This record gives sequence, C-alpha cells and structure tokens, in this order.
Amino acid sequence: MAKNSAARSATAATRSLVQAVPFTAVRFTDAFWAPRQETVRTRAIPANERQCELTGRFRQYDLTWKPGQPDEPHIFWDSDVAKYIEAASFSLASHPDAALEQRLDTLIARIASAQQPDGYLNPHFTVVRPGQRWKHFDDHELYGMGHLIEAGVAHHAATGKRTLLEVCIRIADCIDGVFGPRPGQRHGYCGHEEVELALVALWKATGECRYLAMATHFIDARGTAPHYFDTLRAESPDAYVYKTQRHEGNWSYYQAHLPVREQTEVTGHAVRAVYLYCGMADIAAATGDQGLAKAGRTLWNHTVTKLMYVTGGIGSSRHNEGFTFDHDLPNETAYCETCASVGLIFWAQRLFQQERDSQYIDVLERALYNAAIAGISLDGERFFYENPLASLGQHHRQEWFGCSCCPPNIARLLASLGGYVYATADSSLYVQLYAASTATMTVAGTVVALSQQTAYPWSGAVELTVTPAAVVRFALRLRQPAWCSGASVRLNCKAVKARVEQGYLVIEREWQAGDTVQLDLPMAIERVHADPRVRQDVGRVALSRGPLIFCLEGCDNGADLDAVSLPRGATTTWRLDKKLLGGVGVIRSRGRRALPFSDDATYHTTAPQTAACALTAIPYYAWDHRAPGAMQVWIRETV
Repeated sequence: MAKNSAARSATAATRSLVQAVPFTAVRFTDAFWAPRQETVRTRAIPANERQCELTGRFRQYDLTWKPGQPDEPHIFWDSDVAKYIEAASFSLASHPDAALEQRLDTLIARIASAQQPDGYLNPHFTVVRPGQRWKHFDDHELYGMGHLIEAGVAHHAATGKRTLLEVCIRIADCIDGVFGPRPGQRHGYCGHEEVELALVALWKATGECRYLAMATHFIDARGTAPHYFDTLRAESPDAYVYKTQRHEGNWSYYQAHLPVREQTEVTGHAVRAVYLYCGMADIAAATGDQGLAKAGRTLWNHTVTKLMYVTGGIGSSRHNEGFTFDHDLPNETAYCETCASVGLIFWAQRLFQQERDSQYIDVLERALYNAAIAGISLDGERFFYENPLASLGQHHRQEWFGCSCCPPNIARLLASLGGYVYATADSSLYVQLYAASTATMTVAGTVVALSQQTAYPWSGAVELTVTPAAVVRFALRLRQPAWCSGASVRLNCKAVKARVEQGYLVIEREWQAGDTVQLDLPMAIERVHADPRVRQDVGRVALSRGPLIFCLEGCDNGADLDAVSLPRGATTTWRLDKKLLGGVGVIRSRGRRALPFSDDATYHTTAPQTAACALTAIPYYAWDHRAPGAMQVWIRETV
C-alpha cells in the first residue's frame, strides 16, 4: 500500500529512535533466561493452547453457540486467543516447529471464518448479542481486535504468511469506517485501551497511513467533550456495562476524565493505563508530538515515584484492579496484576527508545526480574493473576482463570525477551540487560557480533566480546544499574575510565575482532527502606541484591512472619544454592522472633519476649513453589 507524505514523515521520525535489536537476532546461553524461554516454548505455550481449547475459546470462532449452551463466548475471550497466537508466533520465529505452525494455520482459518462481511470480528457480539455492536463503552471490542492485530503482525513476521494479517487489515478497515473525526463516524474510543498501539504496529507492518491516523484519533479523542461515554449512555440507556455499574460515570477509571495531554496523575485500572501510555509513546515517537511526549513523561514520573511497589508491580487495589492514591501500597492486599507489570515493561522500553535514558531500563529490569516473572511458575504451567507482597498462605498460582489475560501475556513477553537485551542508535550499541547471550546487529553500517558471558543475576561480573565484520568506530554503552555503585570497566584486560552519559558507561573507539570488555557490577545485599508516607512499610525493610527483591517464606522461617524481625546490626550473607528451586541465591541472617504470651489474652501491658531465630530469604519470583505457607517481602526492623 502506498504511503503519503505524512506517513513518510512519521517513518523518518521512527527511524531516528533507538532501535531494539530484534529478539530473533539474540540467543540466550545462560542458566537463567535460556531455560525459562525453553520452558515457555515447551510448557507455557502448550498449556495456554490446551486451556483455550478446553474452555471453548477456540470453539467460539465456529459461531455455533446457542443460548443455554455452556461456554458462552465472552466479550474478551478473543484477546486471550490473540495473545496465545502472538506468543506462539514469537516462539516459531526463534524455534521453527512444523506441528505448531500447522495448528496455528488451522486456528487462523477458524478465526477467519468468523469474520463478518464488513470485517467485524468478535464472536460474542456475533452470536450472543447480535445487533449490539459498538453500543457499550466497556465491552472490549476494540481491545480484542487490537490484540488480534498485534498477533497478526507477529505471525506475519514469524512465518511470512499473510493469512492472519489480511484478517487484521480487514478489521482495521472496518474500524476506520466506524470511528474517526469524519461526519457520521463515532468520535469515540474503547473503554479498555489496546487498539492504539496495535494500529501503530499495523502501520509499521503495512505502511498504510490510515492506521497511524486512527491510532492518533483514539489518543486525541480520549476524554474530550462532549464525552463519548456520556453520548453512548444517552444513545442506549439500558447499556450493559461489563462487571457492574460501579465504574460508570467515573471516567478516571478508563483514563478518560481529561484529554490525555492534560492528565498529570495516573488513575484507574492499571492495565488500561499502561496500554494507553504505550499508545501515547508510540504516537509521540511516530509523529514527533512533543506535547504528547511531555504528558507521557509526567505520567511515568508519577507512576514510578508514587505508585510502584519495590518489586516493580503496579496497581494496588482489587476494587478497580488499579490505582488509588499516592503512596498507598498495601502488601497483603496488593493487586499488582501480572499484565500490569508486562505493560509497564512495554512502556519503559518505548520511553527509553525516545529518550535514551537508563532510568527506564532500570524500572524495566526491576519489574521483569520480580513482579513479572513471579506471574509464571518455574515449570511454566501455573500462573499468578495477582502478585501480593505478603500472604498468609492462601495465595497460589493456578493453571487458568475465568479472566485469563495474564498467562498468555507473560508468555508473549518471555518468548520475545531477546528484544530487550541490546539496542542500537546512530553509532552506538546499547547493552541494556545482562545475560549470557550471543547477538548480531548492524552498528555504524557494519555487522557486529557480540557475545556476553555472565552469571547474572547472581553475579555482576560481565565479559563482552566484540567481533565486527570490519574495523568500525562506535560507542559501546553499558547500562550502570541504579542498584549498583562502584562499577568498573576494563578493555582488553586493562582498566579504563569510561565516561557516564544518561546512566551508561560509554567506551567510544575503533573496534576490531576479538576486543573484550570486562564489566564489574558489585552486588551488595541492600536494605531497602520505603518513604514514611508508605504507611504499611514504616519500620520495615526489604532485602535486595542486584536486580532481585527477596522475601521470607513460612517453609523456611516458620509461621507468623510478622513476629519476625531483622536487627539493624545483623549481618546478612548470600550464597547460590544450586539445589534449591533450580538454583537460586539465598540471603541468610540472624533475627528475632516475638513469642506468644503464655495465656489466652489478646492484650497485655508488657512487651512480649523474643528469641533468636535464623532468617532465610529467597528471590520473590520463586515463592510459592514448595510447601504452602506465609510469605512476606517487608520485614520488621528492630534496633
């Protein structure tokens, strides 16, 4: 399809950004991520496929459901299927699998058969509520179509086949006929953001400028007067609202209370919010819209300074699956939906590509190593929807959920994780994440092979071997993590003083085959203290080492973890236990335990006695894999 001048301009703006090295050009060789990716490929993706089949999510596309039958097609089942396809496509791109590819072909044909003549595709509104299209602001129609568009782009990139991409083009053309600023069109948007970033991806894949314009419309229209949701409610007074009526009229839940450029505080449902902010970042990057970029930075700063957990989780409240007020970060009731952490990672990546500042990758790393991968079990077949920072022992991973957005979301992230490790821009090569891996990229017009050796996250010792196809000058930019002080660099075994720019240690020179860089990132056990405004954590500390946050579990430390304390002067030690949970680092210390009173009375006028006890902390991502029991990240600290 032809591009117009606006599309050419947008393409040029996009090319000026930092570009992630594609995940297909990166291969993990380490003992941390390589096994996880293999588990996602061989266990998590098949588990998602199996559950989609068992629950009727695949069957919905046959359009044979009748009232009274089981497995009524849900309003967002299509999004679960789409994310499964996207994860499977990412897997195919790096690990060709003829059997999986054939199953996807069959599923895609099934999906295509459900598409209506005008391009509309949503089984729920085709067989459950025919005639109710586009009448309800919170019915996820555009959300589901957005996820399918992302899946279509991924499938085409992985296989070269256009079968699903053509379905998605027809979907986008249908949307373009219904929504927009033209007379007779709906001037609105979806209650659950997602289609915005998907349309940008489709524009990049096809070059069709209408898709970028549609994405821009959805961003620009949000929260403007007359309010689209009020208009819908007036059109359909009996409008069905997903879940309950509790959010109707509270447009901040949908991030639609103000035009996006006027929003300065993060509100509402966490996943909707970060997907919106991803879309804003995409439009700002594609069009050079500095006002939109500034609004995104403001919202980012509010998120990470006032609303983010120490694990990188976001969204504290079950009530709205999202945000409440600044510094309200309860632990036992923390929601921290896995999807929200995945979305935060997506957003951080986008902002880094625009601003080249390591602060975004620092947050990405924190969320990735803690809140995100906690959402999937070590065997890849059980998942957390919520990720609390304390549990009395009742919270466990499950094989599937009624609302099962999280399992395929974490699968698609991990299947494409290689795309977050390295990046290039101008004459620079960025090393973003530290993991033993090999990669090939083009820097300053020359093909460069890079090999990374490290035992990260257990060790901060990193060695990189640079092998350009010809001698070439560029800047190697090594991220100095925010958790690290005293980093040092050697070039070909000789100490060098690298300059620091935007959080990166920079070595600029002419590189030739065999050059090596040794980076040392000292990993100390740190006690993390929360701002006193986080009332739930006053007098408590969290333990961290490198990118990891640690927690206590009842199976190591006994019950009643709130009775346990860590004295300020207590020595903490760390060692790698290769036999525990597939090999994890463990922090140990001596602590104190408050003892129960000898009688049955609840209250006393004397302090309880305490006894010495041993404390053992494991990485937060690894909890709930052994005997059921309590867990706690924030530990009482005593003098």
